[in-house]
Amino acid sequence: MCGRFAITLPPEAVRAFFRYVEQPNFPPRYNVAPTQPVPVVRLERDPDGEKRRHLVLARWAFTPGFVKDPKDFPLVINARSETVLEKPSFRAAMRRRRCVFVADAFYEWRRPPAGEGGGRDKRPAQPFLIRRRDGAPLAGLWETWTGPNGEEVDGACVLTTRANAFMSAVHDRMPVILDPQDFDRWLDTDAHDAEEAQALCAPLPEDALEMWPISTAVNKVANDEPGVQTPLGPPLTAQDEDQRQDQRQESREETVPTPPRAAPRQGDLFD
Repeated sequence: MCGRFAITLPPEAVRAFFRYVEQPNFPPRYNVAPTQPVPVVRLERDPDGEKRRHLVLARWAFTPGFVKDPKDFPLVINARSETVLEKPSFRAAMRRRRCVFVADAFYEWRRPPAGEGGGRDKRPAQPFLIRRRDGAPLAGLWETWTGPNGEEVDGACVLTTRANAFMSAVHDRMPVILDPQDFDRWLDTDAHDAEEAQALCAPLPEDALEMWPISTAVNKVANDEPGVQTPLGPPLTAQDEDQRQDQRQESREETVPTPPRAAPRQGDLFD
């Protein structure tokens, strides 16, 4: 899943990367959380008939149009890319309202392993900062919810996919991270249908990501400052994780107890 992300690049660098029309000036955000307003990029047809990318703000919480009262609907910040075309909540948005979340990193938490006897480890989960080496644009869907008094709220959610082997060391899911060359295929819902867009929702190659452990300061939404990204150690790589898994496997093999020899059964003359 994806429950926090960051936008730390300068506005001019973000605009050059996403190539949208607007020229906003916004401060860096180091700890973006659900329900907050977030910048997303959409492809819209302008009055002159040309399609252009636009930067708009949306609430990070997706509310389908059929919902009567958002208070009675679960908070939806992620959607599984594998099933969006099957779910009534997301089917129409996947076909007509795809967007890209402006982000250059995201956070995930690794829970400690279960203790002896399967009991839950009471230690806090370890947060990691994760990013694609050339940026981390997240694929999303948006929807406009219209209230009974005509009020309108644009909301959006991040699509997720299964984690690649590197990411699976932390979590079994990861956000769908788009390659910049696929932005048009994702955003242009007239030229590229939902099935073609869904094919883009695959895990990244192992070497495309980097991540490092950070402090639990990121757990508190109010901590929206550069210090939350301070590494607690060197960046992890796919090769590091392969080695760590090999070491865990070797450790398990070394500590596998020899099964006790079964006691002789009564009447067994050959034991």
